[in-house]
Amino acid sequence: MDFNVKKLASDAGVFFTRAVQYTEEKLGQAEKTELDAHLENLIARADCTKNWTEKIFRQTEVLLQPNPSARIEEFFYEKLDRKIPSRTTNAELLGQHMQDAAKEFGPGTPYGSTLITVGEFQRRLGGAEREFLQMSAINFLTPLRNFLEGDWKTISKERRLLENRRLDLDICKARLKKAKLAEAKSAGLCYVVITVLFLSLCCMFQLWSEEVDKAEHELRVAQTEFDRQAEVTRLLLEGISSTHVNHLRCLHEFVEAQAAYYAQCHKHMQDLQKELSRFPNSFAVNASTSGVSAGPSHLSSATLPGSSTLKIEEVKPPATGTRKAKVLYDYDAADTSELSLLADELITVYTVPGMDPDWLIGERGNQKGKVPVTYLELLS
Repeated sequence: MDFNVKKLASDAGVFFTRAVQYTEEKLGQAEKTELDAHLENLIARADCTKNWTEKIFRQTEVLLQPNPSARIEEFFYEKLDRKIPSRTTNAELLGQHMQDAAKEFGPGTPYGSTLITVGEFQRRLGGAEREFLQMSAINFLTPLRNFLEGDWKTISKERRLLENRRLDLDICKARLKKAKLAEAKSAGLCYVVITVLFLSLCCMFQLWSEEVDKAEHELRVAQTEFDRQAEVTRLLLEGISSTHVNHLRCLHEFVEAQAAYYAQCHKHMQDLQKELSRFPNSFAVNASTSGVSAGPSHLSSATLPGSSTLKIEEVKPPATGTRKAKVLYDYDAADTSELSLLADELITVYTVPGMDPDWLIGERGNQKGKVPVTYLELLS
């Protein structure tokens, strides 16, 4: 118990002495040992790395999980060292709602069957998003978190220890300076009144000499500990270069995961568009049953240019109104009335009276057929 009290008192004394030295340095009343330029540059580089890594990490978390409540929940699971429960993505939830609605409306109806198809592709998009989130968390977020919670804590600890060693060194320098000044004063006083107080002043001079020797010894020890700690800190800070290399590799993996995710989403949407383009068009039927005219009365649904019974060879291009269009995606014709397309090719397109607005007539040389508008970029 006595030992603990003495140690506590000693630690409190050291802390107080360091606090006094630090305060006097800030007030300009004490000298401060400056670190060498190389070490200062390493410290500045490390601080910059930590600050930007933290910002990138936080914003990536927001990107991957915009819901702050969900992020807080995941944070507590991580701190409790428990597995984060699987969470349904918004796209998967939307797909499930669509498919449930299709059951109510009737899967055999045009709306119901379309809801089933769109819902299935929404669930695929949700699955792709889930895989992207998992890959990003493993390959990008985890290494950044490991640096902030592991390497950086070690660096910060050693930097605090270096600062304490520097304060101790400057305290010893100040103590030695005071001891030498007192020794010089006692020596001068001894020569002036040597005949009167010879013995007492000699003893005083000897005491101050011993104090100077003690202060010099403490200074050498403090200098050695400071130099050793500065070297340890320097080695840790130079490891920031390896951290940059590791984070660069992780960044490449994050970009690859993003590219794969968006490519997968793009493919799913292309497939969905193709699926929807093959569905029979029921808008004219729905309009007629609700008492709304679906087009000119002299054109029946069987002969509409948007229908599958269209005789393409009978369609003539208008004198004016043809346009050039760039094909955005590949398209495979569903029957002989349609025109197959290749991405990036240019074709001539036009419409005819009563034609379904989702379709155009496309021509490529001697070939002619219906083409979906969603696969085209109309040029002026």
